[in-house]
Amino acid sequence: MRTRRRGRTALLIASAVVLGVLAGTVTGYAIQYDREPTPLPPLAQAGVVTPKALAPDGGTTNRTINANRWHKTDDDLAALLVEAPAGAKVEGSGYESLDFFASEFFEKPDHALPGILRDRIRRVASTVWSEDDRVFVEVRLLQFNDRSGADDYQQDQARYMPEKKYAGNDGVDIPGISGDLGHVWVDSEADEKPGYYPIRGARAIARRGDIVLDIGYFNNRGKIAESDVIDLAKRQLERL
Repeated sequence: MRTRRRGRTALLIASAVVLGVLAGTVTGYAIQYDREPTPLPPLAQAGVVTPKALAPDGGTTNRTINANRWHKTDDDLAALLVEAPAGAKVEGSGYESLDFFASEFFEKPDHALPGILRDRIRRVASTVWSEDDRVFVEVRLLQFNDRSGADDYQQDQARYMPEKKYAGNDGVDIPGISGDLGHVWVDSEADEKPGYYPIRGARAIARRGDIVLDIGYFNNRGKIAESDVIDLAKRQLERL
């Protein structure tokens, strides 16, 4: 049986402390990014001769070698992530390591990494934002080596969503996505625990080529409009 994702965004809305820790981590990265680079010591051998490039553009890269098969998703995948809406606070954006992504599964997380490696996953890019103190969103792009691996992940994750402990309903297709390649579920019931606001979640899963879009959408004080999740999924798919 496949392991099942829990998603990290649900943890963000559990308490303000979690948000503070994540914001501090992002701030730390920002500080390091703005610092002047430390110069490296000079090479022991000066005046190293570099062979002249044979390619007409001055260099040979994966892109020039595979020019006839190159797709924009082979460039910086994180750059294709949908932008947060105006006024939203971005809690983090960029690439995730595969072991961190695997730790996001709440049934046998130690088995998740071998599973996604069998699906030949290449990389994971994600962005997380909060629109206010109620709505929290996580968008993930998972790229696999081929469509087969992406299809396996998409179908395995979509299969359990109608269960009562998850969405509790069959959800709806994303308009414009053929077959079962795109679907949205809004939880039938909110997750209620003593001392916490009731959390209602939604999820969108869609595949385009070798990339799977996986969106987690949460509201800790009210209902979620199905149309909001669909619109977000369509905007992200358009960027691919």
